[in-house]
Amino acid sequence: MLISKRTIPGKNSKLLITAIALGVILNPLNTTMITVALPDIKDQFQLTSKDISWLIASYFMVSAIFLPLIGKLSDYYGRKKIFIIGLLLVAISSFTAPLSTNMEFLLMMRTIQAIGTSALYPAGIGIVRTYIETNQNRVIGTLSVFATTSAAFGPTISGLLVQQGGWPIIFYVNFPIILISAILAILFIPKDKKNSQKTFKWDVIGIILFGLSIFLWMFLLQSLENGVSYWLLFAPLVVTFLFYKYENKKDEPFININFFKKNINITLIYCLYSLTTIVFFSMLLSMPIYLQLVLSLTSKITGIMMLSISVFAMIITPIAVRWMEKSGYRYPLLSGGIAGLIGVVLLLTINHNSPLLWIFSVLSLLGLSNGILNIGLQNILYSLVSKSESGIASGLFMTSRFIGNILASSIFGVMFATGINDGNHNSMSIILLIVSLVLIPGMLYITRSNASQISGRGIS
Repeated sequence: MLISKRTIPGKNSKLLITAIALGVILNPLNTTMITVALPDIKDQFQLTSKDISWLIASYFMVSAIFLPLIGKLSDYYGRKKIFIIGLLLVAISSFTAPLSTNMEFLLMMRTIQAIGTSALYPAGIGIVRTYIETNQNRVIGTLSVFATTSAAFGPTISGLLVQQGGWPIIFYVNFPIILISAILAILFIPKDKKNSQKTFKWDVIGIILFGLSIFLWMFLLQSLENGVSYWLLFAPLVVTFLFYKYENKKDEPFININFFKKNINITLIYCLYSLTTIVFFSMLLSMPIYLQLVLSLTSKITGIMMLSISVFAMIITPIAVRWMEKSGYRYPLLSGGIAGLIGVVLLLTINHNSPLLWIFSVLSLLGLSNGILNIGLQNILYSLVSKSESGIASGLFMTSRFIGNILASSIFGVMFATGINDGNHNSMSIILLIVSLVLIPGMLYITRSNASQISGRGIS
């Protein structure tokens, strides 16, 4: 452990948590603020739907790779140092991205931003585990929920600002958050104490195989509009298998495969969370551009419409927590899954003639579903892992979110490859309907045992 252990006074611990919380929201905010700005970016750089999906998915691919890597680096070289470097990278990319004259430069700046924001969550969680002893798992879980639910506010913030300053303004939003987080971090996060007895072991081959497998799966998914290519399917299968075999034999692997093998129920929770994220992020990605290009709404009205998801997710979260504390996880999770299923079915009724109130209502139902499933899956995860495993569990949980985001971006790219219209919107809704149907038996399975019904052990 690189950080010295000492007691943090109560007031200072709250300011420390605030610094981390502000840093943590930068990743989800920057993944979703861009959604409302996509029509403007699309027009300025003459992009196709496939280009847009790569612009979005590349952020998650970089995040998925660097999240576990930087988590290990922060353990060895100092969490405070890594946290502040992450903030600095976000600041640099947020300043230069608006200066982009082509997609390649914008993609490069988004990559730097993704690396920076990926440093903040694992370093922040490590700091909490070191200095926050009271209700540690509750704080970690709350930060995870905070990070996920804050993503829903991205389109609203973007929608209210893009109309005034164009797409570059979404990057300037980061600066107040970065500044406050940096000041609090410098003042209230204790100095790192380097442990000279440990040296960092780079799992270079594991990193390369993991990154290559994600890229190949993404490339395969993007090519589905032209039909299934068995050669394209063969490559990601082989690389993924090689990654599994290699990591399984490593003493200090890039991704801890043995953790998945020893915790089947937890692995299933990660899978369910990825599926939940597919539905959630597909809405955050597709609806803003659909509302603007098909229903001809302004970015401001689009942002207000997208507020339905975030507001209802936030409203239901504390209610769902109390429900789980009283009755366990099964009924709340099933209710969230069924609400999401109904919401996706109702998506099929939306078209260019739909009243805005009806669209708002459907999105609100999906927001309620996401709020319940998000907090429920996180609660049940932390009820099943020990305190010593909370770090790796939370890191893998975020990785599963990025995988869900990548898949959602791929669905968007394939379904809207021929244009943003009612027909392609319905095609995407049918895919999400299948995903929602799979979630129901999954919820039944992970809540089948008495251990999963224990209330009051998760976060609140």
